[in-house]
Amino acid sequence: MRGVNKVILLGHLGKDPEVQTFDGGRMLAKFTLATTETYKDKAGQKVEKTEWHNIAVWGVQADIAQKYLRKGTPIYLEGKISTREYEKDGVKKYFTEIIADTFNMLGGKENSSGGNNYSNNAQPNTAQAAPAEAYSNDMPGDDLPF
Repeated sequence: MRGVNKVILLGHLGKDPEVQTFDGGRMLAKFTLATTETYKDKAGQKVEKTEWHNIAVWGVQADIAQKYLRKGTPIYLEGKISTREYEKDGVKKYFTEIIADTFNMLGGKENSSGGNNYSNNAQPNTAQAAPAEAYSNDMPGDDLPF
C-alpha cells in the first residue's frame, strides 16, 4: 500500500509573506500559518493550543500571496509536507514546511463561497521543481518565530 502526502489547514497568517524571485522570474513566497485547537482539560477548563506551520507557495500563487495576503489573514490551504535535513555548526537539523498547492482566502465576498481560490493547477509539479538556491542560505536557526 502506498501512502498519500496530503495536508489541509485552516488558520491565520502569522506574518506577511516573504517573497523571493529567481532567474527566469520564478517566485517563492514563505509565511507562517497558525492553527488553533480548543478543548477542555480534565478539570473542565477551556484550553487553546496553537500550532505554527511554515508555508511555501510557488509561481503564480506566490505573486498572489505577495499582493493579497497579510498577517492575520484567514486562509484554507491544501498541500504536502516536506522535510529537509541540513547541518549547522556540526549539528544535524531538520526543517519541515508545507508546500501549498492551493489556498483560499476566507471571510471575503469575492465569490459565493466566501473567498478567492488560488490554485497552482497550471504547474502541478512546482514544488518538485524548486531551484536549489531557494534553500541554500535560508535554513532557520534556533530563533524561529514560534
